[in-house]
Amino acid sequence: MAKTKSMEGVTVALVASEFNYDVTYLMVERAREEIEFLGARLGPLVKTPGVFDMPLAVDALLARPGVDAVVTLGAVIEGETDHDEVVMGQAARKLADLAVQYHKPVGLGISGPGETRLQAQDRIENAANAVRAVVKMVRRLRDLGSS
Repeated sequence: MAKTKSMEGVTVALVASEFNYDVTYLMVERAREEIEFLGARLGPLVKTPGVFDMPLAVDALLARPGVDAVVTLGAVIEGETDHDEVVMGQAARKLADLAVQYHKPVGLGISGPGETRLQAQDRIENAANAVRAVVKMVRRLRDLGSS
């Protein structure tokens, strides 16, 4: 049986925050495992200083013709101010805008805001959830003929 366009390979790039890298490193490893499990290809891995910096890297990756989707990985841990809410809200909004702009899925594998370090560690599986979501969306968009 010939492969349909929707079943052809999917290349997923990763963008990971270096801030709280003790957590995000494990998220990167979990995302890599899930990409392999789903039969997708791992694209470039870009590390950014923090979650707030991710949209610029995601923009550059989405512009590449060989990248079908990007998964963002990070942990926005609560501090003494509302900074975590500002960072997460602005990053999430811009990442959604980029997905629509490029017609390519962007997975929000970023946990927080308002979480403790322990809660962030408990949410490492969010990396795999984000990978599954973008792979499904790439295939569904291909079925629609929009990518």
